[in-house]
Amino acid sequence: MSTDTPNNAAARPLARNPRGFGDKRGPDLLAERRIVAEVSRVYQRWGFEALETPAFEYADALGKFLPDSDRPNEGVFALQDDAGSDTPGDWMALRYDHTAPLARFAAQNWETLPKPFRRYAYGPVWRNEKPGPGRFREFWQCDADTVGSDRPEADAEIIAMAGEGLRAAGLADGQAVIRVSNRKLFDGLFDAGGVTDPAQRLTALRAVDKFDRLGWEGVAALLGEGRLDESGDYTKGARLPASVADAIGAFLASATDAPGTRAETLHAVANSGAALGAAGEAALSELSAIDQALAAMRVDESVVRFDPTIVRGLEYYTGAVFEAELLLETLDDKRRPVRFGSIGGGGRYDDLVARFTGQNLPATGFSFGVSRLAAALRAAGHGAAGAMRGPVVVIAFSDADMPHYLSAVAELRQAGISAELYLGRAGMKAQMKYADRRGAPAAVMLGGDEIAQGLVTIKDLDAGRAAAQGIADNEAWKAERPGQRTIPRDQLAAVLQSILEQASINKPAF
Repeated sequence: MSTDTPNNAAARPLARNPRGFGDKRGPDLLAERRIVAEVSRVYQRWGFEALETPAFEYADALGKFLPDSDRPNEGVFALQDDAGSDTPGDWMALRYDHTAPLARFAAQNWETLPKPFRRYAYGPVWRNEKPGPGRFREFWQCDADTVGSDRPEADAEIIAMAGEGLRAAGLADGQAVIRVSNRKLFDGLFDAGGVTDPAQRLTALRAVDKFDRLGWEGVAALLGEGRLDESGDYTKGARLPASVADAIGAFLASATDAPGTRAETLHAVANSGAALGAAGEAALSELSAIDQALAAMRVDESVVRFDPTIVRGLEYYTGAVFEAELLLETLDDKRRPVRFGSIGGGGRYDDLVARFTGQNLPATGFSFGVSRLAAALRAAGHGAAGAMRGPVVVIAFSDADMPHYLSAVAELRQAGISAELYLGRAGMKAQMKYADRRGAPAAVMLGGDEIAQGLVTIKDLDAGRAAAQGIADNEAWKAERPGQRTIPRDQLAAVLQSILEQASINKPAF
């Protein structure tokens, strides 16, 4: 006896998305795929090789660079491998970025790789963290990295390439900026203040990383005992000595008040009065070399700026760090302003491969947050929904004429035209609504009379939509039938091809 009855409704599962995980239909998928395709073309043009690594890595290979905890899956989604015996297997985790898997790959294959090794990668990553606007637990990234070069010019090339990637992804000049700094500046401040505990340093860096969102007051709380946010969540602080926290505050103030050019910002930092020590001096030297390389590549000051408040939250960065910030105005579903902030970032991580080999192997890279950038573009009204076109729809009038419809749709596909035959059981009016909802550029009609006479009727739906705006009278609409024409059957593909070309409709690349 079936249990699927109204009386058993309480036993049915609730159809819902897991928090931080989203469904994506055609427009959103095409938006992400377009970003991946365009950015990948930039990476290829700059001489980077494609690489794909598994979604899962052993947890010890990934490293615990997200917030530390005693449980192996803190910050990541992990499972324990079934070894098929009484001995528990190793922990595996879904990758949280593409950089840690690259470090494992480079260590495993270094002897056979060209050196330096330049690779790009794209695909989903997973993070077990609190979701928010434009922030997901599963999202796509598109990375490029150079492994095996310690030259500042390698950092500069990655930064310049990221700027070109932002333009390729659809952002115009002035809609994003890449902010650059160097973690060694803070290493110098910590050294001068006697802060030697790596965990304390990392907590302090993650506090500074929130400067653009929380301001100095919020950062100061996180450098001290901790902070209670608006949602009631409490974040433990770094508990730095007051003198060190004050030195960081003074340093950030002098850095953020600096004039606009990269050279002027470096000059202001160098003369801020902060005790930067040897590490800080090395940072300034590296940033100066990056600036010279960017200038040689004609990278404008408006595209790349130096900003010492940038530190990046991941633990493995060791030197130069960079972050792409969205400047485009974005609105939520209720038309309220919403800030996306970072849409990508990266930096130098010279010690990551050494975890496997014990030998220093310098590396630097940048990662686009593909899902985040697509969401931001959609929130700015630049989403794919308006630009996405569905297939040409062949209307089905009767079961008896189904072979004619199938022949027509096959002919269109063979000609390279995206097309589908309506396979529901609705009438003509409902089928036309279906074609409109699909975003179809045209509908093809093969009625009995048309088939008998060797004709076909094409309804140019784009032309019809445009004409509808100027025709208010229903009778006039019926008389004119805008965008509709009847042609010989053997001209179907050629006429549709012309309609699509005139409307400048590009067939999807995926």
